[in-house]
Amino acid sequence: MKFIIRNAKRKKEKSRGRKSRDLTQGSITLHMVKLAIPLILGNILQQFYNTIDALVIGRYAGELEFAAIGVAGSVMNLFLFAIIGACSGISVLLARFYGAGDFSAFRREHFLTLVFGIAITICGSMAGILVMPLLLQAVQTPPELWNFISDYLSIVLLSLPAAYIYNFYSALLRAAGKTSAALLILALAVILNLALDLLFIAELGLGTSGAAYATAAAQAASAGFCALYLRMAEPRLLFQRKDCHMDRDLMHRAFRLSSVTSLSQSSLYIGKLLVQAIINTTETPVISAFTAAIRIEGFANSFGDSGAAVTSVMVSQNLGAEQKERVRGCFRSSLSLLLIMGLAVSGVLFFTARSSSGFLLGSSSGPAYEHTVQYIQIIALFYTLCFTGNTFAGYFEGCGRVFVPLIGAAGHMSLRILLSWIFLAPYQLNAVAVSTGIGWVSVNLFWGLWYWRAQKNVEKGELL
Repeated sequence: MKFIIRNAKRKKEKSRGRKSRDLTQGSITLHMVKLAIPLILGNILQQFYNTIDALVIGRYAGELEFAAIGVAGSVMNLFLFAIIGACSGISVLLARFYGAGDFSAFRREHFLTLVFGIAITICGSMAGILVMPLLLQAVQTPPELWNFISDYLSIVLLSLPAAYIYNFYSALLRAAGKTSAALLILALAVILNLALDLLFIAELGLGTSGAAYATAAAQAASAGFCALYLRMAEPRLLFQRKDCHMDRDLMHRAFRLSSVTSLSQSSLYIGKLLVQAIINTTETPVISAFTAAIRIEGFANSFGDSGAAVTSVMVSQNLGAEQKERVRGCFRSSLSLLLIMGLAVSGVLFFTARSSSGFLLGSSSGPAYEHTVQYIQIIALFYTLCFTGNTFAGYFEGCGRVFVPLIGAAGHMSLRILLSWIFLAPYQLNAVAVSTGIGWVSVNLFWGLWYWRAQKNVEKGELL
């Protein structure tokens, strides 16, 4: 659907809306860099936010609790990244409205997706608590870890509505080009989470339950910070009483986009959950090694994920403004930047594998340490392909072709799971690393072929 400004009122509102960063004019590369820096820092902070529990548990609790946090994190990410994926789809629609200068639709979409999103998240939270025993059985959780994981997940699942509010407002700010504000709010949440972890785990000895309480409190605080910032600094983006009504067309488009992007993100973490289930059939040192490795890998993913988010917003805003040539320029600039970034991150991963593994595990010796180092060095050889894949995923998502990233992600994870299952016994974590790399090769070929064959149709601007 094309968003064309036909009346003077919308044109006037559009001109007032340019207080936030206008991504439809000026240097594409410069816009991408300026948007990406806060997002990269924010994603690194998000990974640190996710890793704080493991770091503190690893130093003040025991190996069982550390392994339990890894398994619990894999289960929790299934719910959390479903939320992040849904908010990513919502941001595409909001960015399209923003680029077109249609702030009336922007505010109505704000109201509808916030209210219905919270309601759906509450239902998901309750469902998660009910099916948690089945999930733990499905991932073949070792009996000695069961109680630790159950305590953690029961508490954190109840805090999912706060996590939705924070991720929703981060997506809204990103759609308007305001990435620095979300970074500041996340930084405050990370500091609070670390302080509470030290209090609950190191001082009070609450173990995994203490980590869960700290995470829940930090999520609630970050949601409150977001709402306060918008009211003080960006009131024009907030819905008003006249915007609080049902709009079936907006809800249909929002649901279509958010459900598919949520499923796309979920498929990645369902896949990782199944990989975790395969890993859980091995010994505790291997489980601990995988826990540490995916934390390190998460920091590397922060750069590529940020590139995908920037590409999506840039493409969506420029489609909304009917700047089709700039859309092509967004893809080219994103591919170049992420290729360079991917090569740099791959090198850093490979040469710092020993120091990063020792830091996270708290030891530079033993089976878990050796498994972690080998995994990181192998996967570093493929990591550039993860970054180029993010360009394709962000581009298709920004164009509204959200099924393309979903198909690619599902195919990649299916191949990764199959190869990991076949080769884990003889090659252990090395098999998982190589399987992941092969998955990245295949998904880049798939998305590249799709882009080559469908480029003209993708850029018609009639996709939402």
